[in-house]
Amino acid sequence: MNTASNLHLYQREGGYLPRVAAVHDLCGYGKCSLGVAIPVLSAAGIDVCPVPTSLFSAHTRFPKFYMHDTTPMLDEYLDAWREEGIELDGIYSGFLGSAEQVGAILRLYREYPNALRIVDPVMGDGGSKYPTYTDEMCAAMRDLVDGADVLTPNLTEASILTGIPYEGQDVDVAYVTRLMDALLGMGAKSVVIKGIVHEGEQVIRNYVAVNGEGETQVEEVSSVLLPFMLHGTGDLFASGLTAAIYAGESLLSSVEFAGALVRHAMQITPDQPDYQVRGVSFESVLGDVTALLG
Repeated sequence: MNTASNLHLYQREGGYLPRVAAVHDLCGYGKCSLGVAIPVLSAAGIDVCPVPTSLFSAHTRFPKFYMHDTTPMLDEYLDAWREEGIELDGIYSGFLGSAEQVGAILRLYREYPNALRIVDPVMGDGGSKYPTYTDEMCAAMRDLVDGADVLTPNLTEASILTGIPYEGQDVDVAYVTRLMDALLGMGAKSVVIKGIVHEGEQVIRNYVAVNGEGETQVEEVSSVLLPFMLHGTGDLFASGLTAAIYAGESLLSSVEFAGALVRHAMQITPDQPDYQVRGVSFESVLGDVTALLG
């Protein structure tokens, strides 16, 4: 029986650098998306091929930001990749700029059927959608669940995808399992649900489940909860998870690594100016990622 502890999604071979398309937005200022994914994956010996879904002057935590939707250019962008004969070992997607961009990811799935599909369905947090996300976009994101090798929603995103009402961050394993069963039933091959915090406890829990026969086996990964929140930790978690997967770690070990990476980065971030709004400073802990390669 497959579980997260014995599931290895990628096997490194010699000096080959796996090639992964990172389908995310790019922010000029602030810690998130491609600004996190490119250095983290590169530190793990991954050849990162960015597909920018939007260009932002700064991330959406800032009261003033400029957004440029790249949807009109994506078909020609991907056409050029095919003409050059570019091959991919993985497709890692995050924040999207429009509902139509789901179609671009589905195109990548068709053209690279053997590539791993890692989906971070970035749509919202704390029970609310992000300001640039419409109901249409959230509905379109459901098309990425079916066939996802790894799906990494927080509780808000899992609620949006499944239609199961959001019940806050303090939820029991039965509720998490209900979300897991729904997402696996929608076609996800494995699911990581992030950010469960019980009132009065200084612990943050992530849960992992793999699609298989019989009752869903949910595995827990917990760590110490730090007394503050930061922008960009979700992107750092998903990027660290992807890095560990392509280093050959099991899914459960990859979740453990991603959580430890985020915690380490958060611990040093308060030394930086404007960290509360700018976000998590991960640069000094990239050595943790490089160490995955032994």
